[in-house]
Amino acid sequence: MQIKISSIFVNDQQHALDFYTRILGFSKITDIDLGQFRWLTVSDSDENGMELVLEPNAHPAAKIYQQTIFEEGIPAMVFHSADIHQEYEELLKKGVNFETSPNKNGDHWTVVFDDTCGNWIQLLQEGKDI
Repeated sequence: MQIKISSIFVNDQQHALDFYTRILGFSKITDIDLGQFRWLTVSDSDENGMELVLEPNAHPAAKIYQQTIFEEGIPAMVFHSADIHQEYEELLKKGVNFETSPNKNGDHWTVVFDDTCGNWIQLLQEGKDI
């Protein structure tokens, strides 16, 4: 068994697609029109097969969940970084809003940014990568 697909609630699918592809550098994998919404997935360039669904937060429970964890400063997703300081600088140049600069937590580095779609995203560089 392996994780193949995960999802993140977004407040605007097209805006999310633009941010995740143009700013973060992910690739669009699937885009199926389902009428009011789309089955929309992105993935990093790694060939691990993992896809992230940019899930519309149209259901009231989804909106409440997304808004609550955002207001509490809880990241909705964690992405791995091989060089967190370099990615931090590159994303800053692209206008990404970070909560802080990278922080060392034990033998890991972390930093949190706003994906402009209603979520905090955490970047993590593990100690073995430092």
